[in-house]
Amino acid sequence: MYLTERRSAAAATTPPADRRPARGRRSLAALPSTVLVLGTVSLITDVSSEMITAVLPLYLVAELGLSPLGFGVLDGVYNGVSALVRLVGGRLSDRGEGGGHKTVAAVGYGLSALCKPLLLMVHSLPWIGAVLAVDRAGKGLRTAPRDAMISLAAEPAARGRAFGVHRAMDTAGALCGPLVAFLLLRAAAEGYDAVFTVSFCIAVLGVIVLLLFVPGRARDAARRTAEQAPARPRMPVRALLGRPEVRRLTGCAVLLGLTTISDSFLYLTLQRRLDLPAGWFPLLPLGTAAAFLLLAVPLGAIADRLGRRRLFLAGHLALLGAYGLLVAPLAGGPLLVCAVLVLHGAFYAATDGVLAAATADAVPEEVRGSGLALVQTGQTAARFVCSLSFGAAWTAWGDRTAVLAAALGLALAAALSARLLRRAAPA
Repeated sequence: MYLTERRSAAAATTPPADRRPARGRRSLAALPSTVLVLGTVSLITDVSSEMITAVLPLYLVAELGLSPLGFGVLDGVYNGVSALVRLVGGRLSDRGEGGGHKTVAAVGYGLSALCKPLLLMVHSLPWIGAVLAVDRAGKGLRTAPRDAMISLAAEPAARGRAFGVHRAMDTAGALCGPLVAFLLLRAAAEGYDAVFTVSFCIAVLGVIVLLLFVPGRARDAARRTAEQAPARPRMPVRALLGRPEVRRLTGCAVLLGLTTISDSFLYLTLQRRLDLPAGWFPLLPLGTAAAFLLLAVPLGAIADRLGRRRLFLAGHLALLGAYGLLVAPLAGGPLLVCAVLVLHGAFYAATDGVLAAATADAVPEEVRGSGLALVQTGQTAARFVCSLSFGAAWTAWGDRTAVLAAALGLALAAALSARLLRRAAPA
């Protein structure tokens, strides 16, 4: 019934054939300025953060002699602490008056920027873990408010494309960050210190752009009209979980997150299999970022047309393919590296912004930040557990056996998620 209604509505609103090409050419220009400015902020910030991410695994394992289990703990902290504050960030931004989303996002970006120079001052593992925890807390605060601003600024039918454009700009920064880190490591005598210093300066620039150019509220005319209507009571988190669409999306995000190994572990596995020199390690994220950049916008548009939940699941099948290549008895070489990194980038392009767009469909506007934070928290917490488990499995069984276990778990999680999403009622 829903498909019939959607097709009828689409037929009623479809422009004449001779006007479609012009509209297609204007699709990017038609995006709200809020989406493009937030994309610029994310681009700048990702140059900064990915410089750190590119060198951190090698710095901890090679320079400080950390074991895979110890790195798994720190990697879990780096990727999982944000789960503890995402709900807080989403809730605070929903309750804020005048510029709640922007204010909370600015605090998160600023907090992460301040952590960059602290990495120059700490050298023991407990202090490094504490700095990384604060940095990820900043990311947790800013993610839901930022995505809420994007979803509120974009038309519902174009949310997939809007998130795709934002993620493409974000990924352009992720593409540049490892390259800058690589050049600094080769050019500077104290390479790691240079990376941390330059990263801080770039992060401050991102905060300045956010404060100066992002409007206090990301609202279109329809939103302003809706605000004139009688206010509905705000929905607590437990009530959000009572909505079937939100509950199923959260369940799928958790199931699949439990078997999604972190980028750092994937790159370490690839580096060990190919025995790459340490100086080339920061270049591995470039392959993922390049594939993500090329695929984010077209896959976002495909999600708008064919279904966001389906594409989200298909993206995890691409990740399963990357796992398979890592454990398959194939000869290593450039072809294997390219194939793994392209599948890894396709996974992110089909899941990152697409999950946010699907969540926005299922959550009312007045609690959009809380709803996005709820689903993202479940996913991030699950990936935190995966990092700990994968680090322990690597220490006990070796990297290839650990990846094989993750692949089997991901195949099972994908099957269960497909069943859940098949039963999900569209928003």
